[in-house]
Amino acid sequence: MGWAARITRRFVDVESADSASSRRRQRRWQELAARFPQLGDMHVLDLGGTAASWRLSPVQPASLTLLNTFDQSSDVEVIVGDACEPPTSLDGRRFDLVYANSVIEHVGGHYRREQFAETVHKLGDHHWVQTPNRYFPIEPHFLCPGLQYLPLPLATRVAIHWPVGNYAGLISEPAIAADRVQEIDLLGMSQMRFYFPGSEIVRERVGPLTKSLIACMAPDRLQGPYPG
Repeated sequence: MGWAARITRRFVDVESADSASSRRRQRRWQELAARFPQLGDMHVLDLGGTAASWRLSPVQPASLTLLNTFDQSSDVEVIVGDACEPPTSLDGRRFDLVYANSVIEHVGGHYRREQFAETVHKLGDHHWVQTPNRYFPIEPHFLCPGLQYLPLPLATRVAIHWPVGNYAGLISEPAIAADRVQEIDLLGMSQMRFYFPGSEIVRERVGPLTKSLIACMAPDRLQGPYPG
């Protein structure tokens, strides 16, 4: 295994228990369980998730429904559809918790993010919506410092040649690289406050830096603006 593959495995391989990404996700599951102590009795809707990711949770919900753009074999309810324009099969349904992990930055622009947030509010009494922080210095998908701040032509060139991260070795053409770069639209604190004005915005930190942001509406959280 070359040095680039070792770095990728060390930091972003969620299948490896020793990777930084896996450890962060385990801490995130533990934080979710702490903020929602009744999780084991809750009916949960996961926007954009998979059953495999929930197997890592220390607490399993009473019922789990997955809404994703692709079908998946699972022993839980799976609905194929768009979280920004949910299918009619979800009309009139309410869940105890709407959950989303690293999804809102991929839905495609401000209008679609507004639709996504509307789905969260419409379908759930409580929510937990996580997204990487735009102002963390390392772009999390490519593991590339500052990639999210570069103009598109330069970011495209970097994406093709950058040796580590989720897309390492998978992008060889400029058109594909440009598509991958533009498909990711990271959010900052002000945007998360805008889309989830009644939620607590939880900061996940790496040292003094905010790595991710979580819009959290837990059962004991009163409605009102974020106090920060």
